[in-house]
Amino acid sequence: MSDVREQIARARSIVVKIGSSALTDLHDGLDRARLDRLADALEARMRAGSDVIVVSSGAIGAGIAPLGLKKRPTDLATKQAAASVGQLALAHAWGTSFHRYNRTVGQVLLTADDISNRAHHANAQRTLDRLRLLGAVAVVNENDTVATTEIRFGDNDRLAALVAHLAGADALVLLSDVDGLYDGDPRKVDADGRRARLISEVHGPEDLDGVIAGSGGALGTGGMASKLAAARLSADAGVPVLLAAAEQAAQALADASVGTVFAARPERLSARRFWVRHAADASGRLVLDDGAVTAVARRRRSLLAAGIVGVSGRFYDGDVVELVDTTGAVRARGVVAYDSEDIALMVGRSTTDLAPELRRPVIHADDLVAV
Repeated sequence: MSDVREQIARARSIVVKIGSSALTDLHDGLDRARLDRLADALEARMRAGSDVIVVSSGAIGAGIAPLGLKKRPTDLATKQAAASVGQLALAHAWGTSFHRYNRTVGQVLLTADDISNRAHHANAQRTLDRLRLLGAVAVVNENDTVATTEIRFGDNDRLAALVAHLAGADALVLLSDVDGLYDGDPRKVDADGRRARLISEVHGPEDLDGVIAGSGGALGTGGMASKLAAARLSADAGVPVLLAAAEQAAQALADASVGTVFAARPERLSARRFWVRHAADASGRLVLDDGAVTAVARRRRSLLAAGIVGVSGRFYDGDVVELVDTTGAVRARGVVAYDSEDIALMVGRSTTDLAPELRRPVIHADDLVAV
């Protein structure tokens, strides 16, 4: 067994994301038998000594059949209505299934704002920690009843990656209707009669050369593209990832011997730097000259006013902004020390030309993260 698989198999704290297709059926709603089998596998992992947080998709899918809908809704109001019905059914189903093992389930509904807002972020973290200490199983889902296009995570794969870092998990397991990452569509044969190849391990970008990732299916918003993005986000944050089929949940959670694994970066980002890079919404942009781009993106130096050539958006001291080069490409993100109005007056000026109260770096190196 590889080091990455062994690391996931031995992880003391894991986040397990379960896709809509593993829990729901378009015509019959929640599949209780499949959910029970997944709960069995999760319980076995917990009895083996691991703390487990479940990120469960399926709220909208679970609400489709009870509302008499024929397909997954596309308009926001109907999605929210389906989620309001489905979340209740989903939480009850998880609670009933884990009750067989005398486990208590706590539902945690999050929106993107709960991750991007530092205060909400800390509250969510405390809730997850306390549920774990009290011996309850946290079942996390995006709060689709209130989330809008502008404030949603986009899919539960990304949510799971953010929760893994939020909870300080040792590993992330993504379970869905695919059994791993392929270099093409495994259902098809190319012109040369070749079938797609399963990629067993991903250690860096070079292992993804030629990979084509598709979008989601009828019941979910995610697809291989979202799973790949979430896996890379999680691995970048120092959390190794296993991507496997929900039907292989027992084996995936027992010894991580199936699917595709993604190796984590050697050093985990601090909670603050992860928040700046991945979780926080950017409130504006600073355009940098070439010298400043090199200083902040490659050398991790503080950003000084002299290297700024433009300011975009309205933001305030403590907000996160994107740092872009003169072509508009995002090169870093950081927490500004001044309001946008103040920075606009500082653009291009050396530190000695500024008033004493404006001589601090615009963004300190400790608050900068290259992207």
